[in-house]
Amino acid sequence: MRSNKKEICIFVALVVIAIFFRFYQLDSWPPGLYPDEAMNGNNASAVLETGSFKVFYPENNGREGLFINLQAISVNMFGIHPWSLRAVSAVIGILTVIGLYFLTKELFNWRLGAFSGFLLSISFWLVNFSRIGFRAIMLPFILVFGFYFFLRGLKKASFLDFGIAGIFWGLGAHTYISYRVAPIILIVVLIIYWLSIKKDFSLTKYKQTRKQILKGLTLFVAVVVVVALPILLNFLQNPEHFLNRTYLSVFGQKNLMKEFGLSVVKTLGMFNFSGDYNWRHNISGWPMLSLPIGILFFLGFFRELTHWLKRKHGHFSTTHTLLFSWFFIMLLPGFLSIEAPHALRTIGVLPVVMIFAAQGLFWIIMKLYKWHAFIDPHANIRESRNLAKYALIIFLMSLVFLEYHRYFNVWSKNEETRNAFNQKHVELASELNALPGNIRKYVVVNSSSVLVNGIPMPSQTVMFLTDTFTPAKQSAKNIFYLTEEQYKKGDYHRNSTVFLLEK
Repeated sequence: MRSNKKEICIFVALVVIAIFFRFYQLDSWPPGLYPDEAMNGNNASAVLETGSFKVFYPENNGREGLFINLQAISVNMFGIHPWSLRAVSAVIGILTVIGLYFLTKELFNWRLGAFSGFLLSISFWLVNFSRIGFRAIMLPFILVFGFYFFLRGLKKASFLDFGIAGIFWGLGAHTYISYRVAPIILIVVLIIYWLSIKKDFSLTKYKQTRKQILKGLTLFVAVVVVVALPILLNFLQNPEHFLNRTYLSVFGQKNLMKEFGLSVVKTLGMFNFSGDYNWRHNISGWPMLSLPIGILFFLGFFRELTHWLKRKHGHFSTTHTLLFSWFFIMLLPGFLSIEAPHALRTIGVLPVVMIFAAQGLFWIIMKLYKWHAFIDPHANIRESRNLAKYALIIFLMSLVFLEYHRYFNVWSKNEETRNAFNQKHVELASELNALPGNIRKYVVVNSSSVLVNGIPMPSQTVMFLTDTFTPAKQSAKNIFYLTEEQYKKGDYHRNSTVFLLEK
């Protein structure tokens, strides 16, 4: 009973930390509003106006619709603000931490679950994307819960768990392009699982288990297909939606093998050496993991890899197969990208990275405990445990302050971050909103980026914050948008106020 209370208290503390890191000053940090976020917001506003929720939004090179539809609900509840879009990410980030706790507990024990959940809750990598309105944040959420219920289905031959797992894996198709490689992990895990039960079970039990598992898998596949069907039909009818963004792949390069090799090296090095250079994704060039967490990941990864390859279980275990196939397969979008290292496309690997880091932390604690007993053979067990406990608390608290400092002081307040999120466009929107409605206002968009309704993408930030995405709203608010070419031709009323919006 005492152990259960301890577990519950630690779990609650874990959730509180996750909430703090995601909602603290969400209305201020990150600054600005990037056009990709604003595009989601404009689609969400259009949804609220028309009531037409879509499975896929083709603007801005195309985006799966689930996340935008959730943002529409948030905008409806809280109004047009950057944080209304980002609050959805924050909630999903918190749920991802909770999901990783339960998944790691299912794989190992609740203590490792607490360690991995804690590390994920404070990790700059996930905290950052939990506070930005990008749909990629849904990928780790889908994976942790999808694997959790799928593994429970395998272990218990539970139809309920298989059914819930099917819902999550079906929803995955509605989230982010990197999800498309995730089913490969399931195939690998199933193959190893099948081989293991043939070795571990008697023939009679194997036949019974096989029958139950096949029924469960049939249900799982059926649910996945039903849930994913709307977007699969959309891709069937519009193949270009499925193939968008392929121009960013190494397959489109002349020297494919060279580009692929460079991407692999850069992607593998982003954890501990040199990370994403995009200020929206990271402190430019810094390792994706802070030094202490990076060391823990390194220790845990190679400790588990050695354990797995030595086949301590007599064969490749399902658990270790899951961890390593998850790690390498979810790095494939990074390996295949010409923009490596890319924190956004590889975000699906983050939960398993934190499981490895938790393993590294647990290993150090055990070493500390044994070391104390070795140097002082007369020390009692309680003293050794207390030493490990106090050292652990001090270390974990230092990690909290370190990750807080990295996000809220180093990254958030950097001028490069303000520029990366188009803070000046937010200020322009405020200026437009402050002007009287009877003044005719033109925003000249000086950019060569992707066009949306004939106007370059950077305009989306101003459109969202002034609520002028549609022509009808532009007329109602006397705010109109021009390309630089239209402005040079004089396609505007002379008696009007003109603003220049640059990329």
